[in-house]
Amino acid sequence: MEMPKASDADKDRFRAIVPDHPDVVIKPMFGNLGAFVNGNMFAGLFGATIGVKLSERDRAALEAAERTVPFGPPERPMGGYTGLPEAWNEQPAKARSWADKAYEHIASLPPKQPKSAGTKSARR
Repeated sequence: MEMPKASDADKDRFRAIVPDHPDVVIKPMFGNLGAFVNGNMFAGLFGATIGVKLSERDRAALEAAERTVPFGPPERPMGGYTGLPEAWNEQPAKARSWADKAYEHIASLPPKQPKSAGTKSARR
């Protein structure tokens, strides 16, 4: 599985649509970026594609109204994430509104609990 690398322009575009909240953390992920709140990822960048994790209702509405794309590797797209239409690369306001919805949805979930040391050794 080949991982596309995001360009600097892609990363700038991603950072521009991520909500500006003090609890948002943007981290590098395999040459791309992820935006997290409370340890849970709500938006990601995979190559040039921005993906968001929405509530079921919002995801259904977005996918019914727009030409969304799978998010992640073609062989194994990330479940629960919707890739925003590539045409929106030139329409940051549309992408930002869906990133806001993803943030609100994921921020309402319980914080992700760190894995305990016992969990790691149990997988070995």
